[in-house]
Amino acid sequence: MDLKLKPFDFSQAVARAGLARDGTPLSKARGSEGVAQPSFTTAMSDAIKSVSAQQLKTERLQQEFQLGNPSVSLEDTMVAMQKSQLGFQAALTIRNRFVQAYTDVMNMQV
Repeated sequence: MDLKLKPFDFSQAVARAGLARDGTPLSKARGSEGVAQPSFTTAMSDAIKSVSAQQLKTERLQQEFQLGNPSVSLEDTMVAMQKSQLGFQAALTIRNRFVQAYTDVMNMQV
């Protein structure tokens, strides 16, 4: 089983958020070509689905290890658990920051 951490690809993350390299939104003309324009909602949804999939994979590895499956090693299980925990902590931190930003905006006086 290959459990390698992938390096963070900034350009891919920016493209998925619908932004150009300099952080400006992509033009609406691109969306009219029939190509689905990425949105923040889909990017967040994909990220949460990815975290959930990693947690399910980790749970499956834990069960297989506990049942004594010789093809599942303790090291693979522990690495999967750490990846799952890091992903969940990152998602939780992002959620907390969005809630704080929303609260700050709602408390602004107009």
